[in-house]
Order: sequence, then C-alpha cells, then structure tokens
Amino acid sequence: MDLSMTPAGEATLEKARAFINEYVYDAEAPYAEAVAAEPHVLPQVVEDLKERARSEGLWNLFLPDISGLSNLDYAHIAEQTGRSPYLAPEIFNCAAPDTGNMELLHMFGTPEQKERWLEPTLAGTMRSGFSMTEPDVASSDARNISTSITIEGDEVVINGHKWWTTGAADPRCGYFIVMGKSDPEASTYRQQSMVVVPRDAPGVRIIRSLPLFGYQDQHGHGEIVYDNVRLPRSAVLGEIGQGFAMAQARLGPGRVHHAMRCIGMAERALDLMVERASRREAFGKALIDQGVVQQWIAESRIEIEQARLLVLKCAWLIDQKGVSAARTEVAAIKVVGPRVVRSVIDRAIQAHGGGGVTNDFPLARMWVTGRILAIADGPDEVHLRSISRVERARVDAAAASGQIR
Repeated sequence: MDLSMTPAGEATLEKARAFINEYVYDAEAPYAEAVAAEPHVLPQVVEDLKERARSEGLWNLFLPDISGLSNLDYAHIAEQTGRSPYLAPEIFNCAAPDTGNMELLHMFGTPEQKERWLEPTLAGTMRSGFSMTEPDVASSDARNISTSITIEGDEVVINGHKWWTTGAADPRCGYFIVMGKSDPEASTYRQQSMVVVPRDAPGVRIIRSLPLFGYQDQHGHGEIVYDNVRLPRSAVLGEIGQGFAMAQARLGPGRVHHAMRCIGMAERALDLMVERASRREAFGKALIDQGVVQQWIAESRIEIEQARLLVLKCAWLIDQKGVSAARTEVAAIKVVGPRVVRSVIDRAIQAHGGGGVTNDFPLARMWVTGRILAIADGPDEVHLRSISRVERARVDAAAASGQIR
C-alpha cells in the first residue's frame, strides 16, 4: 500500500497550503462579520478569493475526471481546507453538498441535466442542496423515507417533507437533488429514486433554515415541503429505482473529504492548544509544562496520526479497487474523523479556558461541526453496525473453514 501523492498532487497541495496561509485565514474575521449581518449571503471577500483560486488552478479539485488528481491526492488537500472549514472548501469550489451533487450529475446526469445544472455548479455560479433526510422518520434507515416520487405519464410528481437540506438558504441555490420512494413494493434497494428539482419549481416551499447549536451556517440547512411538485420525467436523475445505489456512489469519496477536513480542524485545534498553553501560566509555571496539558497534547497527536492513516488507506482503496472494496473503511472513517476532531477540540477548549467557548477563537464553531458530523450522512451507530456485520461474516466464514480454533 503506497500512501504517497502523485507529483501533480504534491504540487497542488503546496499551492493550496500557501493560498490558505496567505489569503484565507485573514478572510475569516471579515467573513464572520459579514455573515453575522446577512447570514445566508456569501460575503464578497469569499467571492473575490474564489476568482483568485480559480485563476490559480485551485478549483474543482475533488473530481478526479476534471482535476486529474486521485482520491488519495485530494484527501491531503481536503485536510488543508479543513483548517478553515467555512471558507476554504467554498473558495476552491469543493464544498458539500455541491461536491456530492456534482459527482452524481457527472456520473448519472443526462446531457441536458449536465448543461443546465452541472456546468454552473462546476463554475461556482450556482449552489445546490441534497434533500434526503425527513423529520418524521428515522432517516438513518433509508427504507423509512416516505417522500413519494410518482411517475404520471410524462411527468414526475413529488410529495414530501424534508429537512437538513444543506444549501437551501443560499440565494445562489438553484436546485435540489431529492431522494424519495418511487416503488414501495420493489425490492429493498430498488424502492428509491432521485429527481433534480429546481428551487423555484411550483410546490417547493422552504419553511426555515435550521440552526446548529444556535449557529446559522451561511448556506443554511433547509426544512422544505414538496407539495405536488410536477416536473417533466426528464428531471429524474439516473433510472427509476436507482436512487439507493446512486446515494452509495455519492457517499464513498464524500466521506473521505469529510474525514480529512475533520483532521484539518483537529490539526488547527492542536496548534492553537499548544500556542495558548505556551502563553498562559498557572501555579507558577506555563500551562504547557503541566503534566495534564502535556498529556492532552500527546493524546491529540496520537489520535490525529491514527485517524489520518485510516482515511488515507480508505482513499487508496477507492483509487485502486473502487468504493465497494473500501466499504468497511468508508464506514470506519465516517466515525473516526468526527470523533477525533471532537476529542482534540474539546481539549483545546479546556486549555483556552473561558475563551474557548467564545467566538474569539474558532474552536467552539468547529466543535459544532464535529458534533453534527456524528449524525450527518448517517449516524455513527449505523456505520458501527455495518462494520460489526462485516466482522461477524468474516469470522463465521473463517470458523466454518477451520481457520479459527
């Protein structure tokens, strides 16, 4: 297993790191001020940096067919963007859920769908949402999804109630990819389909943007009612009944991105913890010389390194053998990435004292992101269940063949 980057990946990583150091960190304060005044409007400072990033080739790096980078290459870059998670991914046009939607349209979209929806999203002029989670069912089990997708002649009709549709509050949001149940009588994994729904389609009603622990994200997390939304049948993405399979194809590389951004957040939190502990004194010596703080720092470094290696292994497997071969690793990194970032940030907050829970430092806001990622894209418990099932099947097979005694 070779976890090294390609020469092109290394060059792009260095360019991305330099860009973030030179421009992005300095933009965080004006970004926060602008979002506080207009929560869902992308601040001009980010629009300006998007233009600069695109001119420097730091654009759509997540999509191998366009960037030429491997999933392993991009994993390293995603870690760097995680150091400034609310700006850098958007600046490089690599922010979720647009990345996943672009992957879906790239893989399954018709030429017309690509021209209307994919091209402006790749250009960064249009944003999107992925509408799957529902308030009235346990969406961790996709079989529970109750939103109906009905084919009536040349039309597709959508009725349902969704929430946590990230991107819905952004004025630039042009469409949603909606997942719903098209055939309740079909086999378990052929019941769902996806439809590309224009944001301004009749019957689409955005009720509100949901906060995260009181924070409003710039792109928002929408609660949406789809009330008899009628669209041409050509709005169906892929084939009827293919929704579950497409969702799985979307989530594999996306979980690598999320996990590596978590590692980037954890690295920045560790930097801040060491720096803060070096400057503060208690009981006659610097905090960093206190045994308990030294333990926090050491434990954080160990956890980060372990997590990074697992995620890079997962990215390598996806590159070499495809998402299905990395099924266990994809589930594992979904749990490990958010778990590590919460652990490290919690220690960093403690080292900062009261300042750690304010917005004077980025720690509290990043902790919120780490916390929601234990639920988003399927709660940790679902992924742990999947891993357990694989392990049980492996041991049962080994025992049956006499390999375990």
